[in-house]
Amino acid sequence: MNHVPRITWIGLRGFPNVQGGVETCAEQLCPLLHELGCDVTVITRRGYQPPTVGAAWHGVRFVGLWAPRQKQLEAVVHTFLAVLYAGLVARPDVLHIQAIGPGLWTLLARALGLKVVVTHHGPDYDRQKWGRLARFVLRLGEACAARWCNELIVISRVIQRSVAAQHGRVGVLVPNGITLPMRQPDPSLLQAFDLVPGHYVLLVSRLVPEKRHLDLIAAFAQAQLADGWKLAIVGAADHADAYARSVAEAAARVPGVVMTGFQTGAALEALYAHAGLFVLPSSHEGLPIAILEALSHGVRVLASDIPANLEVGLPRSCHFPLGDVAALTTKLQQHSAEPESDAERKQRQQWAASKFNWARNARATQAIYAQLCGLQTVPGWPAPGIQ
Repeated sequence: MNHVPRITWIGLRGFPNVQGGVETCAEQLCPLLHELGCDVTVITRRGYQPPTVGAAWHGVRFVGLWAPRQKQLEAVVHTFLAVLYAGLVARPDVLHIQAIGPGLWTLLARALGLKVVVTHHGPDYDRQKWGRLARFVLRLGEACAARWCNELIVISRVIQRSVAAQHGRVGVLVPNGITLPMRQPDPSLLQAFDLVPGHYVLLVSRLVPEKRHLDLIAAFAQAQLADGWKLAIVGAADHADAYARSVAEAAARVPGVVMTGFQTGAALEALYAHAGLFVLPSSHEGLPIAILEALSHGVRVLASDIPANLEVGLPRSCHFPLGDVAALTTKLQQHSAEPESDAERKQRQQWAASKFNWARNARATQAIYAQLCGLQTVPGWPAPGIQ
């Protein structure tokens, strides 16, 4: 392309090694977009972005703006400031807004003369942590994004169908992806958590109610798994609250439950790679990156039967009814008792890699930018969307 498109991402906390699905998506896609010829700037929230990262990372530049540390106001206020910065100072070719809460400011961005792409990562108004007012604002953000953005990206067919039905807007499908590990992480890293490779159940997520940690802790307690199996809960809360405290209290009452806190880098890779079973009992997802991360290491997965989890395409035996602790208990007992070969793990990795691919997703996203900017993509690149 003759012109290097200047892209600004907003609506996220920051990266690398910042907790959250949107943040993981940005950490994977933004460097790939840079490699494809985009000039990418990410406006981050001060207080989240790791200070050791600096002003740029893998070709992606960062601009930090203040955000209130209050969960109801944080995203919406920060995005408002980010839109003003983009519209009045940076003037990118494309402003890429992440998630429907920040999508509330789509019309403002358009009024400032910006071309706007919004990625819909899931119906956040279904999250249990939000009250009535917050859910109204999130629904309004979804409506504003669907009506006013130049292009809408959705990460799953479930979201695509929902937005089309509610708002008459057909989003471009660009799902989340995986990156296969280059090597097997060192199992000795598990010693810090007193875990044995292949003999623990893993859940990686923020400590928020819709992840339903309490269901998994209760099922693990009832399952009484043999051979020293443990339950590792990886993640932390963005804001200390009653739910996070209830998870910590429940974990302390059940022998064999390990709370590792937020983990990144080699430690997180080792926790994924050497798990005997990954479980996601959640009530709300977009397209669950945590499941895809587990599959990238070939780990067996159990997940609740919500539509977003089903869309991953795992066999029906890998799911259980949402909130059914008894069914989850039985599944834990069955899967922990079944030995698994390296060949089965490898097959699972290859299947996931063929279906979910960050590089392909980056090319689809870049093609959307190119269309909006009236530019040509490299011959052979796909048209926008992965169908």
